[in-house]
Amino acid sequence: MTAPKASFKSRPTGRPGERPKVKSSIIVDFKVGDHAVYPGHGVGRVMSVEAKEIMGAKTEFYSVMILETGMKIMIPKTNVANVGLRPIISKTEANKVLEILQETEVKIDNQTWNRRYREYMEKIKTGSVFEIAEVLRDLFLLKVDKELSFGERKMLDTARSLLMKELELAVDQKELQAKEEVRQIFGIV
Repeated sequence: MTAPKASFKSRPTGRPGERPKVKSSIIVDFKVGDHAVYPGHGVGRVMSVEAKEIMGAKTEFYSVMILETGMKIMIPKTNVANVGLRPIISKTEANKVLEILQETEVKIDNQTWNRRYREYMEKIKTGSVFEIAEVLRDLFLLKVDKELSFGERKMLDTARSLLMKELELAVDQKELQAKEEVRQIFGIV
């Protein structure tokens, strides 16, 4: 299976002193059988490319089945960038994610759990694998110091499952298991 073709137009965003974040307009041509990531839902497989007539206009859709839940999502080809559908990360990007997960000298804001929850939820909704890795790392480190709220525990599980499937596809399983910190975060024995 070949990787989908993508072209990127990027511009850095964020506040001074923050890790640079990149917003990208990704123009991707997925093929049937390709893996793709749908923000907030995780990794899916393109099951088909279908043409449907809606209000007299013929529109092509990607039919994507989310691997974790079996949910089927139809995404218009013209709306791929808007919804954030993207290809699986490269091995290089996966290594950057693993570096983020291994950072332990991170200052976590002492804000109330509901503010932290809202901030982390926004990061997860971006679909950025790096933002999700930061959420997972921060919640895992916070869990070591104090008990997480129910919402934070659920978010920790969500971030863990969103990242795990994508990393499994991007990196050799043995590489993941070789890193002690990553094994702890993902609960790999």
